[in-house]
Amino acid sequence: MSIGFEVKKSCPHSRARTAMLTTPHGAVPTPAFVPVGTQATVKSLTPEELLALGTKIVLGNTYHLYLRPGIGVIEKLGGLHRFMGWHGPLITDSGGYQVFSLARLRRLSDEGVLFRSHIDGSEHFFTPELCVQFQEALGADIIMALDECPPYSDDLDAVRVAMERTHRWAQRCQKSQQRQDQALYGILQGGVFRELRRQSANFLTSLGFQGYAIGGLSLGEPKEVTKEVVEETVALLPEDKPRYLMGVGSPEDLFEGVSRGIDIFDSALPTRIARNGGLFTHRGRIIIRNACYLDRDSPIEDGCDCYTCQNFSAAYLHHLFKCEELLAYRLATLHNLRFVIRLMDEMRKHILDETFLSFKDSFLANYEPTDEETRSAQRQKWMESRHTKFNQRWPGFSNGGNID
Repeated sequence: MSIGFEVKKSCPHSRARTAMLTTPHGAVPTPAFVPVGTQATVKSLTPEELLALGTKIVLGNTYHLYLRPGIGVIEKLGGLHRFMGWHGPLITDSGGYQVFSLARLRRLSDEGVLFRSHIDGSEHFFTPELCVQFQEALGADIIMALDECPPYSDDLDAVRVAMERTHRWAQRCQKSQQRQDQALYGILQGGVFRELRRQSANFLTSLGFQGYAIGGLSLGEPKEVTKEVVEETVALLPEDKPRYLMGVGSPEDLFEGVSRGIDIFDSALPTRIARNGGLFTHRGRIIIRNACYLDRDSPIEDGCDCYTCQNFSAAYLHHLFKCEELLAYRLATLHNLRFVIRLMDEMRKHILDETFLSFKDSFLANYEPTDEETRSAQRQKWMESRHTKFNQRWPGFSNGGNID
């Protein structure tokens, strides 16, 4: 099966659309959610379980796989599909976001990025050419150009520098691509600055990538700003190419992205919050550890067709989390991923039926999203936890951010 993308139906009252993305390892109906398998696994689940959930495509992370077990090891063992036992379509990111999140362990130049491993402190250098070479060796169906992802706090000048470097790297990625059975996507940057987003869209579309990803969002900016940037950016992208919004996975954000013309989403959010006892329902996110679920003799959500809801009570999930049993993480992850994947299935159906907007309005009228203040506090807590672990492992890098 060759690489292709065909729009099947567009919503008459929004930019929402459904399409078929074809790859050498199978077809993916869009809009689609991509579970994140950072280290060649979606945490706690087998490939067979992913298939049973309705998963069509999975994402792997080049940075993590480069460090462990090594690109050469995976290539020697037959490529990433064979290595992880997933025979459907695969996306690999360039590793750029992970490298750039290591602010204290890396140094940038136009040539590439020098960084130290967060595992053992060893020094490595990524260039755009190497990132393409690594992803070609892994064998994913969709690969990403190396980009620089600036933090939300950066000012206009700093974001412009990062965007222009991303553009130069995108050109180098294109020139270095050897395999024609992989689709290379360019990544738009520009932060929350709309003029920069327009410049990025215009420049990258002029290069003729096989798809376009919108990066550098959902990094702490208000959701209204995210929606505005996505809407303006999508309007500048080709109708006949897939549009990929990176790092978005909450139900309300998926609806907003689809209504603005996004085809592909990925995020670790559904699996990460599942491991912390956060479960999606049509009323909003619940915390299964809370005392109100101690003796709740009903599933997490009535009518849910996931394995967890079909076989266990909320009280049982509450018990597993309180006892810190490993099964808790598996059952919660199964539920959250099935919830999101089924939601995408329903969106596609309603786009085809021309009832998408009424479906969106009905869902969001009953769904209580996590408020901005709580969301920000949760993100801060997560970042502080990462920094604490980082400082415990690498106290020498805790001040100044110098990797020399």
